[in-house]
Amino acid sequence: MSAKNLDKRGRWRNISVGFKMSPEEAKLLDVKVAISGLSKQDYIINRLLDREINVQANPKVYIALKRQLEKVLEELQANHQCKLSDELLEIIRQINQTLYGMKGEKNDCP
Repeated sequence: MSAKNLDKRGRWRNISVGFKMSPEEAKLLDVKVAISGLSKQDYIINRLLDREINVQANPKVYIALKRQLEKVLEELQANHQCKLSDELLEIIRQINQTLYGMKGEKNDCP
């Protein structure tokens, strides 16, 4: 059994919620968590409760963005058919949204 933890608002977080994901879904979740700069727990709670994710620019976020952009570039260079996977498009959208949010601009991309 895990230890009880107080969150930033002084609430006890002692209830566990679990679910299963496909490897592709788990990979995409890990990318989105890394880009957000939040812990996986905080990211999932904020998304499930339909709260806005505010990314704070810090070295951890910049490193995650750099790594993801390198992976996107590798996949684009290896992809000669010009057909992008749904997962790659979702990662590109997330990076785009994060960068616009860090600049304080509105992102009008779909």
